[in-house]
Amino acid sequence: MKKLTISLLTLILALLLSAPAWAGMILIPMDDTQTDHLKAYGVVFACLKDGQKGEWLLNYRAGSFLIADSDANRDLCLLRGVAYQPIDNETAGEIYRTMESENMERVNLEKAPAIAVYAPPNREPWDDAVRLALEYAEIKYDLIWDTEVLGDTLNHYDWLHLHHEDFTGQYGKFYASFHNQLWYQQEVATNEEMAHKLGFAKVSEMKKAVARTIKDYVLRGGFLFAMCSAAETIDIALAAENTDINPAEFDGDPADPNCQQKLDYSQAMAFTDFTVSLDPLLYRHSNIDTYPDRTERFLNPADDIFYLFDFSAKLDPVPTMLVQCHTAVVAGFMGQSTALRKSLLKKYVIVLGQPLEYDEVRYVHGNLGRGTFTFFSGHDPEDYQHMVNDPPTDVSLHKNSPGYRLILNNVLFPAAQRKERKT
Repeated sequence: MKKLTISLLTLILALLLSAPAWAGMILIPMDDTQTDHLKAYGVVFACLKDGQKGEWLLNYRAGSFLIADSDANRDLCLLRGVAYQPIDNETAGEIYRTMESENMERVNLEKAPAIAVYAPPNREPWDDAVRLALEYAEIKYDLIWDTEVLGDTLNHYDWLHLHHEDFTGQYGKFYASFHNQLWYQQEVATNEEMAHKLGFAKVSEMKKAVARTIKDYVLRGGFLFAMCSAAETIDIALAAENTDINPAEFDGDPADPNCQQKLDYSQAMAFTDFTVSLDPLLYRHSNIDTYPDRTERFLNPADDIFYLFDFSAKLDPVPTMLVQCHTAVVAGFMGQSTALRKSLLKKYVIVLGQPLEYDEVRYVHGNLGRGTFTFFSGHDPEDYQHMVNDPPTDVSLHKNSPGYRLILNNVLFPAAQRKERKT
């Protein structure tokens, strides 16, 4: 018995000596002291992927994070150039006490979400800000397209991103400017081949089926994030379920002359009472997009800004998560759908960001069934007017970008579980 006791004491002593000299957590600040905001999300995501837990400190130093303190996590922060601060349990307690008395809230981060990006197999002559952000942050994702969506693949993903897709089957309304360009003709051919392969007579019918499937994914609990034209055209496609809004230039037959009256707005997720554009030569899908009306207001790009709303972290943690940023003012940027008309929003949609005194919003969120959708208008937060065939943005030059932060808030959002508050 004496020998056993000595052996046990020896083992305990060895474990204590081999343990790190610290015991606490790592604070990853997300205020202006952070050296690389975008990589910080990647660090947190990597920890979750490794089976660790974390905390999102809403409104504390611009939405900071807590992860476990370890050699591996310190090395990960150093390797990716992310500012961090080891803290002991006493300091963590002080942070928690501060948060209890302020408009702040702790949210548990439980598990890394499985991420999918909806994108065509052919290379398009433009980049995707979300894919650029994911790749810079070193967050892995899978590419899927119509075959996967219309199969059961969406069941394997927690979060789905849509960017430039035109769910109306009108190829971005680029006909007037680019229908003689090789890339445009290849896009038409690729989509028509896919439609025929999947048994659809027209691309527009296939895209409607895809839009319905994506909506069903949200209803069943999926997290949807859409930017640029997808944020507008998926609702148009859903509302046009029982009519043809496409001129002959896009699908070989004329639009239904009564298509506007046949739109079923109840099927759309975010918008209602919108008017579709039936002119094949007009670079516009509907009046959901405020362009070109807004050009009279924003003649100077420096004036094109929008403001993030301030929510109650304790009562409204979800919108609070989505607007976590080190600034409340974000530079605007153009896209195939530059800004969304506020007066056409359904009543239950939450506005997250908008300019002052104008009928448009830039960033909105809504609940649908068991899931959620978030729409963010515009193409690239760090390229005001990104043109066809422009080179991709070098995200390393914008590692503290507020607009890219909003994208990555959405990526991390499905990992969050609100901490149960004591009553």
